[in-house]
Amino acid sequence: MIEFLLSLDLSLFYFGNRTLQNPLFDFMMPFVTDLNKKPVALVVAAILWLLLLVKGGKQGRLAALLLIPTIALGDQLNSSFLKHLFERLRPCHTLPDVHLLVSCGSGYSFPSSHAVNNFAAALVLSYFERKWTWAFFTFAGTVAFSRVYVGVHYPSDILAGAVLGLVAGLIILLLYIKTAAWLAERKARATSEP
Repeated sequence: MIEFLLSLDLSLFYFGNRTLQNPLFDFMMPFVTDLNKKPVALVVAAILWLLLLVKGGKQGRLAALLLIPTIALGDQLNSSFLKHLFERLRPCHTLPDVHLLVSCGSGYSFPSSHAVNNFAAALVLSYFERKWTWAFFTFAGTVAFSRVYVGVHYPSDILAGAVLGLVAGLIILLLYIKTAAWLAERKARATSEP
């Protein structure tokens, strides 16, 4: 079974990295995959986060504030623990015929931190802004796919990262829901007492 899954992972990698290769994606995907390294993208992300915080009403403020522990939880669990536990080398380090469009990087590949962070953020943002769920998850999926297309991750790295990100987001949302319910109950008791 493991051999089958590894073979499937490799086949899907080559499909995303070689078969789908085209000039438009060759131009777009390096930009998409490295948004976190582009100063202009970081400024835009910071402005959007501040707008959510300041102009987003109560829901926007909660979403903006919960993004911080959500991404911190997922990213630290992944980067500080899981990547070192699995020590999986990137395809660009192990395969001879990767269509590599960005620097291969020196870190381990499993799970993908890009997938962890983007899917965690998508879940939290979707909880508070449901009408934009499609946009949040489309963005997360595009960034995740770009990691395979540019040659630095296997599809299983992406899948594991997406699952971990969703779990991190779910943990933070459940903590928020439980805390909000506890505070509301406490407030109700305090106002009902003579």
